[in-house]
Amino acid sequence: MAGHSKWKNIQRRKNAQDAKRGKIFMKAAKDIYIAAKQGGPDPEMNPALRLAIDKAKASNMPNDNIERAIKKATGTLDGASYEEVVYEGYGPGGTAVMVDILTDNKNRSASDVRHAFSKNGGNLGENGCVSFMFNRKGYLVIDRSTTDVDEDTLLLAVIEAGGEEMETSEDVFEIYTEPDQFNEVRAALENEGFTFETAEVTLIPTTYTSLAEQDQEKMERLIERLEDLEDVQEVYHNAELAE
Repeated sequence: MAGHSKWKNIQRRKNAQDAKRGKIFMKAAKDIYIAAKQGGPDPEMNPALRLAIDKAKASNMPNDNIERAIKKATGTLDGASYEEVVYEGYGPGGTAVMVDILTDNKNRSASDVRHAFSKNGGNLGENGCVSFMFNRKGYLVIDRSTTDVDEDTLLLAVIEAGGEEMETSEDVFEIYTEPDQFNEVRAALENEGFTFETAEVTLIPTTYTSLAEQDQEKMERLIERLEDLEDVQEVYHNAELAE
């Protein structure tokens, strides 16, 4: 994990996503929908829903949109019924790619994802073909410009909170946890006064794949195309992309 910052991949997406605010809201609404559907409509009793709402608010999603998504999930408002699907495949240079989908039409989603892979140097694979190359982790990012804490002090706080690992770069502290410890670690650090640029349970590659320049360009196009699809919630990959 050391030396490969997930934060760089997040930063790379942000500029493109800023121009797609409507799609961001749609994806956030789907996150809220599935969390409320699975764990109930009360964010105080449903950590997944609380996290989805926090992410939606961080994107400046209106409260009315948030409430509408929860009502759809609980059946108090008519609307589409969504289900989660994960597609796995290979990108340029043999990179591993996983695509989280939330959709009301699996046939449409499968066709769109397969087309994105085939047109950008990759191919869709069978379930399980690359998932073993990723670990599910809690992931917290603290922007160093928002705190004057030093690395050693924060590391001690992370350890005491139950965090697993911390990486430090010029701009951010990246904190990793076991998935079932994520909410506990997050709450403990928030109680210490820390705020997070990113807070999520995500997939982290166990190894990274270096790409030739030509394959890197194809990989970037594949990621962009997948993230532009309406049903795609998240794209995970193990490509080592240049900044």
